[in-house]
Amino acid sequence: MSNSADFPAAGSSPARRRRIRPVRVLTVGVFALAGLIFFTSFNTAKGTNIRTDTSLLKLSDLIQERSRANGRLDESNAALRHEIESLAERDDGSTKAEDDKLADLEEKAGTQKLTGEAITVTLDDAPPNATAKLPGYPEPQPDYLVIHQQDLQAVVNALWQGGAQGIKVMDQRLISTSAVRCVGNTLILQGRVYSPPYKITAVGDPEKLKRALAASPAIQNYMVYVNVYGLGWNVREDGKVTLPGYSGAVDLHYAQPVT
Repeated sequence: MSNSADFPAAGSSPARRRRIRPVRVLTVGVFALAGLIFFTSFNTAKGTNIRTDTSLLKLSDLIQERSRANGRLDESNAALRHEIESLAERDDGSTKAEDDKLADLEEKAGTQKLTGEAITVTLDDAPPNATAKLPGYPEPQPDYLVIHQQDLQAVVNALWQGGAQGIKVMDQRLISTSAVRCVGNTLILQGRVYSPPYKITAVGDPEKLKRALAASPAIQNYMVYVNVYGLGWNVREDGKVTLPGYSGAVDLHYAQPVT
């Protein structure tokens, strides 16, 4: 194979033989990019340490602050609702039948306190150094050791199926529009953020509620991880307790009642 293309022709000038090497172009580009990064960093910092500047809140701090703000708004909303209900108790011309119907609707909607026999289910992450306790099971992946959204949903669904009259997750009452959602192993419920251990309290017949938990296929699967990897699981009878009424907003933004 001819190599004539690799060498300049005889008699050609040195200027024409000199070529720009790709390495030189790449080097110039790297230095130019580095200069741009340094300039951008300086312009952003404005003389401050952008790594440790306390004015730059971490996302987790912002989430926690929003959660606390939502909690304060819930308390304010509950106080206003109580004031409105006190005013409504004055004679407004309604009949006893109408008042009874309204009270029944409020009870079913979960906006009023509920007292009765209850059980509490507690779910928690496994220890960080957990290993497989039983032979034949693989060593745990990180996902095996934390509580997931479907675990909480399985408990809530089983309790409803067991005839629960009302359910509280952490310190909030669930209603028909409540959504139990998790981001990672953090629970986001009605605008507030919670970390494990998670406590779910249900008012109803304790024996029926416990049988419903035991019969749930999703919980049976969860119990495998409890026995093998040490996920937290505890069911206790509380005796008579009072669940709080739901105090958040009830307006629908993405749905409307069926007429």
